[in-house]
Amino acid sequence: MRTSERSRDEQFRAYVVAGRGRLLRTATMLASGNGDEAEDLVQTVLMRMYVSWPRIRSETRDAYARRMLVNAFLDERRRPHARHERNQADLPEVAIEPAPPSDPNDAVFRALAELPPRMRAAVVLRHLHDASVEETARALGCSEGTVKSQTARGLDHLRARLAEPRRETGDHTERSRT
Repeated sequence: MRTSERSRDEQFRAYVVAGRGRLLRTATMLASGNGDEAEDLVQTVLMRMYVSWPRIRSETRDAYARRMLVNAFLDERRRPHARHERNQADLPEVAIEPAPPSDPNDAVFRALAELPPRMRAAVVLRHLHDASVEETARALGCSEGTVKSQTARGLDHLRARLAEPRRETGDHTERSRT
């Protein structure tokens, strides 16, 4: 292995060791708590970054990685297998009700999962990474006004979903409509 390749590998390895946790946290939020999907997103981004490593400026690596992560997430949502319909050979005998969230993180992830992918990405970039409106617009490839409106709508939805009081009625839990 040549010296330049060894240096490149060492730089990349150092970046992964230092930044993989941040990428995984962002990917987990984008994937609404689905750890397997988050791991896949991070691996996709790291693979693409390794190939492009010589062209990525050191001062913009984190922003580049976030943009690639958002793009990988949005690309995955566009694939046919990501659609929410699932074929099954047999119908279940009993309807399965989702368990009410017992962990606050579960409630947050469920509320995030209800957001459209680009809205979710805007909220995560703005409020998890404290990215500016301009940085978020660049990462999503849209206007600053779109980032503002998507973030505001996303936060309104999250506030409403996370603040909804739940009340027990009979055998199931139902959200209050007040």
